[in-house]
Amino acid sequence: MRTEYHSVPLVLRSGSYRGLAATANHFARETHMDALAHAAKINPLEFRLKNLEDARLRAVLEAAAKKFGWPSAKQEGRGFGIAGGHEKGSYVATCAEIAVDKKSGAVRVLRLVTAFECGAIVNPDGLRNQVIGANIQGLGGALFEAIEFENARITNPRFSRYRVPRFRDVPEIEAVLLDRKDLPPAGAGETPIMAVAPAIGNAIFDATGTRLNALPLVPNGLKKT
Repeated sequence: MRTEYHSVPLVLRSGSYRGLAATANHFARETHMDALAHAAKINPLEFRLKNLEDARLRAVLEAAAKKFGWPSAKQEGRGFGIAGGHEKGSYVATCAEIAVDKKSGAVRVLRLVTAFECGAIVNPDGLRNQVIGANIQGLGGALFEAIEFENARITNPRFSRYRVPRFRDVPEIEAVLLDRKDLPPAGAGETPIMAVAPAIGNAIFDATGTRLNALPLVPNGLKKT
C-alpha cells in the first residue's frame, strides 16, 4: 500500500458534507473494488463476499442483494451496481439499477435498494426516513451536484443555478432495515448515503463499459463527461 498526502491551501471556505469524508472515501474504495472484480472476472458481489471477514458488512450486502434480486437479467442500456461499507458503528449496502439514453447520454437511476444496520432499532419509521432521505440526497452528489468556481469565486451560489435532486430525479427506493437487538444503537443520519454514488457509478460501468472515477459522475450527461 502506498499512501500520499498533499497539503493544499484553501482559497474558499469549506464545510462538511453528509457522511463527512467517508462519502468520498467509500466512493473511491468501492469503485476500485468493482474494478478489481471485473479484472478478476468475478461477479462484484461474489468478489466482495469472497474477500470479506466482517459479518455485519456481509449481512447488509446479502440483504440488499436479495431484496434487489441480484444478479438480475438486464435490458440493453441498463446496468446494475453494488457498493457497501461501514462508518460510525453502522453498516450499509446499496444496489442500483440505471438506464442510459444512447442518443442524449442522459443517465437515469431507476431503482435503489439500501440495506442498513445500526444495531438495535429504536424508531423504525424514523430510521427508514433517514435511509430514504440519504438515498435521495446521495443522488445529487452522485450525478450532478457541484460547486462551480471561477477566479476564486462561486459562480452558482443560488439554487436557481445549483441543481439538487427534484421529484423527477427520485427513483423507486427500498430500505431494508436489519435489527440487531444484541447491539447498542448507533447513528443513522450519515452512513446510509455512503454507498449511493459508488453503486450508481458501478452500474454505469455495467451498462456502458465506461469507468467514471470522479464526482459528480454525469453532470452534463455521459457523452460530455
